[in-house]
Amino acid sequence: MEMVCLHAVLIPVQCVAAVTWLYLAKQTSLQVSLQDRRGCDGLMGLVEEQIPICQWQVEAMDAVKQGAELAVWECQHKFHSRCWNCSTLQGLQVFGKVAVQGTWEAGFIHAISAAGIAFAVTCACSHGELEKCGCNCKIRGANPEGFQWSGCSDNLSYGIAFSQAFVGNPERSHGVSSSQALVNLHNNEAGRKDLLTHMKVECKCHDVSGSCKVCTRWKVMPSFRKVGNILKEKFEGATEVYPKWVSSCELLVPKSSRFKPYTAHDLVYLLASPDFCDWDPRQGVLGTSGRQCNQTFLAMDGCKLLCCDRGFHTAQVEVVELCSCKFRWCCSVKCKQCRHLVEVHRCR
Repeated sequence: MEMVCLHAVLIPVQCVAAVTWLYLAKQTSLQVSLQDRRGCDGLMGLVEEQIPICQWQVEAMDAVKQGAELAVWECQHKFHSRCWNCSTLQGLQVFGKVAVQGTWEAGFIHAISAAGIAFAVTCACSHGELEKCGCNCKIRGANPEGFQWSGCSDNLSYGIAFSQAFVGNPERSHGVSSSQALVNLHNNEAGRKDLLTHMKVECKCHDVSGSCKVCTRWKVMPSFRKVGNILKEKFEGATEVYPKWVSSCELLVPKSSRFKPYTAHDLVYLLASPDFCDWDPRQGVLGTSGRQCNQTFLAMDGCKLLCCDRGFHTAQVEVVELCSCKFRWCCSVKCKQCRHLVEVHRCR
């Protein structure tokens, strides 16, 4: 088990604002804000420690926004059938207090958002959109197996370093407690490590025989959907931890000896999740009332689980679909519109 050590610094703060940068995903364009005389200081969602990074590399802020969008979209895709479905709220805390309380769900939010920034900034580097970085030129030369390392390998080391500074700096200087900062920093790094671990090799053959004895290879990141799949698995197997002092360091150790030892790639959490069944404005929980459920399934989106045993309403809704499609020479497809009634079930 990899132990994380951090000297405790208890700082009274207004609130944990480390993930307010996700608010960038809800803004239509950053260019208008950045062209304002206040520049990065006027960019909603950034905290004090992120403003110098924005000023140092303003051109990267579009990638940061894309990273925030990726994180929110992937979270909603992975949790669409659960009681907590990553719904976004009004205000700077996009996911409400759920994201800042050291819960199971907060662990996933921190991991996917840290990975999102690293992914988006790395893509911007590879596409030549940033002056301060480009392709990873360190991966060069011939390999004993006969292939040549060349092409434009994704410069993930730069994306990770940017993510560590942009996402991690607020965590290191703000937090409800040192144990909260430890958990957030660990999960941030777990998201980035899983992105790095699953880089893959792509190649292009140059010989005409088709045997591919002469080829060029380069390294690319996995798709962000795959990163989301990996982190969702980590979420399902996350370890509950508690802070334990050893000498002058605070460590995160599993709460129960029955829990598996966690690694640097695993997610951890401090607190049990709140009840997501009922609307709770103080926690930023929307509840499941009105959510569509599946009457025939016993899975997470089944009416029994999703509606929290409150029951559900059933209504008939008219659905319009394309049908009787035929190909016409040349070159079009002609379809009819078919209407039929379907039953829709929604939680009480």
